[in-house]
Amino acid sequence: MSFASTCPEINVTLDERVLTLGLNRLEKKNALTLAMYQALVESLDKSIRDPKVRAVIITGSKDCFTAGNDIQDFLSGGALGDRHPTVQFLATISKFPKPLLAAVSGPAVGIGTTLLLHCDLVYADPNTVFQLPFTNLGLCPEAGSSYLLPRLAGYPRAAELLLLGNRFDAGQALDAGIINAVVENPFLAAAGQAKLIGDRPPAAVRITKKLLRAGIADQVSKAMAAEFEYFEKALQSAEAHEAFTAFIEKRAPDFSGFE
Repeated sequence: MSFASTCPEINVTLDERVLTLGLNRLEKKNALTLAMYQALVESLDKSIRDPKVRAVIITGSKDCFTAGNDIQDFLSGGALGDRHPTVQFLATISKFPKPLLAAVSGPAVGIGTTLLLHCDLVYADPNTVFQLPFTNLGLCPEAGSSYLLPRLAGYPRAAELLLLGNRFDAGQALDAGIINAVVENPFLAAAGQAKLIGDRPPAAVRITKKLLRAGIADQVSKAMAAEFEYFEKALQSAEAHEAFTAFIEKRAPDFSGFE
């Protein structure tokens, strides 16, 4: 099965039973476009069907994982229904049956952090900066993070990260259970673990992951559906308009007049 990417901003390589999906839009800090999401979904779907693939790694560059969604491109995708590439991507990784790993360096903003909650193993370097800036933009959590983050980090820490939307470092991400380890070379760490997984009996690995996720699968799906509903409404709100306008105008947003 061919894993050639349909999008030049997604690098796809298969080596020793490990498929690597690399974000490659460095001039835009790897901000994700609809075409990039579609290419990721296509490669992930193929990897599910290909027995040669035992594990998948998502990574960026040594300086940047992803700055999140390309907002203008994201808005051009229309309603957040089942056919929206972002929705398809999140549905795919939330139900992905094989081990999914991530190697993270530099900025990991918005979905750059929330997608990690669906990974089985995540490694980040000491310079990684995470952020969940949804409230800052007049939006709400996505990717099931309103359910998954409290479960991983506990309610107080999840509330702090989601309500304030401040940046946090790799040590804090480790304490919150978002990542497995802070390492100098995240990709090398992820690739090493993926190879070990690839050497294990594949059916046993898949069954183990299925059992690990079984207790939360329905709740994650429900949370994501509710988040998409509120997220779509929030995108049209005056609060989001002020946040995005302020960002474009390079000024501080003013929410003092909102109720």
